[in-house]
Amino acid sequence: MVNKHISLRKDRKALSPALSTMILTSAIVVMILVAMAFANGFLNTNMAQNEFSSNKNFMQSAGLQIDDIAWTIGRTQTVTYSSNFGTVHFEPLAVNYTFQVHYTTGSWGNLTTGVTGIILFNMPVSSYSVGKNYFERVPTSANNSILLSGSSAPVCQVICEEKLPMADGSYTRIAAVPTIRMLNSTITGTQNQVNYFKFYLPILQNGTSRYLSQSLSMTGNGITKVTENGVDQVRISVNFPQATAGFDSSFFNFKQTNLTIALPPNSVAEFYIGTVLVTIGSV
Repeated sequence: MVNKHISLRKDRKALSPALSTMILTSAIVVMILVAMAFANGFLNTNMAQNEFSSNKNFMQSAGLQIDDIAWTIGRTQTVTYSSNFGTVHFEPLAVNYTFQVHYTTGSWGNLTTGVTGIILFNMPVSSYSVGKNYFERVPTSANNSILLSGSSAPVCQVICEEKLPMADGSYTRIAAVPTIRMLNSTITGTQNQVNYFKFYLPILQNGTSRYLSQSLSMTGNGITKVTENGVDQVRISVNFPQATAGFDSSFFNFKQTNLTIALPPNSVAEFYIGTVLVTIGSV
């Protein structure tokens, strides 16, 4: 006959209910903390990505403002931006344009030069990275020439890139870079026809930047005009004074650094260089 009375003996190796509850609670807390850290990192990455995308529009707006300001002495425009991860920086003397003309008589002459700074929105790669050697022109359909023709052609290009290493740090960048616009017209007189070719280049110079607010102010500070008659070619070359700091040809990624434009014989070439003072965070 089977004994139905089973003796329950105490297991000295078993954990007490209080200790088991403590271990289980600790494990749950650790899992919650890990999940919160992952969620926080994911959220920050998305916020940084959105911020980088929105500041592309900010830089495009700044480029349009440069075109309005460069040709009106004393005019000031302020553009605001919003950022939790990045900062706006002005890099002086970054791009040097040189203009030469070829006269119909057969000789070349050095005409003028213009050295301009660039405006940068810098975001540390620890906050947002698109990959080393990433490059994008905004908009992606934009021409990458140093010279564009037509009344609607911009005088400022916007580029995005992540070039590492560079002397000033590791950043994903958006840059506003001044370039040249060319317009041409023909005036017919009673005896002859004269072709006019006008070249416009804004020059950005550093103002008094105090970084007190997330804003960028630009002021037209002067216009220089140089005119040459009897011209049949214009040569434009560009070099990069801050190349040793990383702002070299590969940073700007222009289609060419030397460009020769053929003009009708005895044309008139006019060069307009508008100076713009750039001030960061002073209002």
